[in-house]
Amino acid sequence: MSLLVCSGAGTQCTMGLAPATLMVLPLSGVSSGGGPPAAHIGDHLPLVNMLPFGLCRSPANPVVAAATAAASGTLTPMPCIPNTPAPWSPGATTVLLGGQPALSQASQLSCLWAGTISITNAGQTNTSVP
Repeated sequence: MSLLVCSGAGTQCTMGLAPATLMVLPLSGVSSGGGPPAAHIGDHLPLVNMLPFGLCRSPANPVVAAATAAASGTLTPMPCIPNTPAPWSPGATTVLLGGQPALSQASQLSCLWAGTISITNAGQTNTSVP
């Protein structure tokens, strides 16, 4: 069983230095047990759904690469701006929200800067899916 995810869920990127919070716009009208809006796999837009993870330490990030080159090759983390063009995967197998699979705590998201984003806290505990 995996918990459904809602707005306010905790997230962490393998290349980020700080946790972040998932933001879900109340467009679908579906909430998690009367609480915050529930998330689906399409809730992956940078700076809308995906907030920065503090500093990014990925050399694949052009800003980090430039700062590292300027520091004579010493890895220099720079502010994180997630680059997440593809949806979360996998989604819940039995629950659709707005025609898309609901986001479950087992879902992960890839950042183009080589990070893997995972859910650390679903943001609610009332609803679960198989």
